[in-house]
Amino acid sequence: MNLLFDSFWRAVLDCFRPRVMLLSLAPLLLIAVLSVTLGGLYWETSLAWVRATLEASSVISGVSGWMQAMGLGGITAFLAPLIVIVAVMPVVVMLSLLSVALLMTPALTALVAARRFPELVRKEGGSLLLGLGWSLLSAGLALLALLVSIPLWLIPPLILVLPPLIWGWLTYRVMAFDALATHASGEERRELFRRHRLSLLGIGVFCGYLGAAPSVIWASGVLFAAAFVVLVPLGIWLYTWVFALSSLWFAHYCLQALQTLRQERDLDKPPTDEPWADVTLSEPEALPSTHEPKPHPPTVT
Repeated sequence: MNLLFDSFWRAVLDCFRPRVMLLSLAPLLLIAVLSVTLGGLYWETSLAWVRATLEASSVISGVSGWMQAMGLGGITAFLAPLIVIVAVMPVVVMLSLLSVALLMTPALTALVAARRFPELVRKEGGSLLLGLGWSLLSAGLALLALLVSIPLWLIPPLILVLPPLIWGWLTYRVMAFDALATHASGEERRELFRRHRLSLLGIGVFCGYLGAAPSVIWASGVLFAAAFVVLVPLGIWLYTWVFALSSLWFAHYCLQALQTLRQERDLDKPPTDEPWADVTLSEPEALPSTHEPKPHPPTVT
């Protein structure tokens, strides 16, 4: 537990370093270009399709008529952008996570290692290709879990539990692997995952709840429609900053856990060189006599 909180506060302090703030803008540029491109191509089409679907729904039409009678019309104008954003948000989160993992995590892990663990041996247990495959596999499993669990979101308590739990699992898988890729061997990484699975999952779930904060900004109804150009980059940058925080948290936690694991194994390792093994016992030297030999008396002939 001490390791969990200690690594958290170190990560929070590191997030406000100028170098980290600048690094958080690199994935933002990539995602912003992609978001603007997709938005320009598909935003109006998606919005029109969602509005048509809502207007064709008898339930929505009844609720809209009731609200118009009370002077609160325009429910489709409010729900359509919100539905589009909620549908696109998992893709944006996924791109943010993968871009942070590929662009920021190696740099942030190297920063933490240089500052706190300069003597930690690098065993290069995870290559770039292996890390990319691990991230894509984990992302695919997370998306599959999201799709399968969508019907359960209709149950009020589960919508607050399932998505952050899935995002937390994905964050833990991607970030912990990248934090240990350079310094840990494959066997050490598996052992650390086994020992610290619950703590790593807890870090991921906590960061998943933090990552839900930008959705509050996005789901602002009329304000969202008026400030689309400002709120979308801001929300993406907040996602990126949260993932940078999680990356630093995982780096501090995993590298400290790796150092502790190696220290434990060094203590448990039996000594290989016994200093007395090469010592050959020699014959004991004769002790000098403390008594002088008595002279024999002369013989009389």
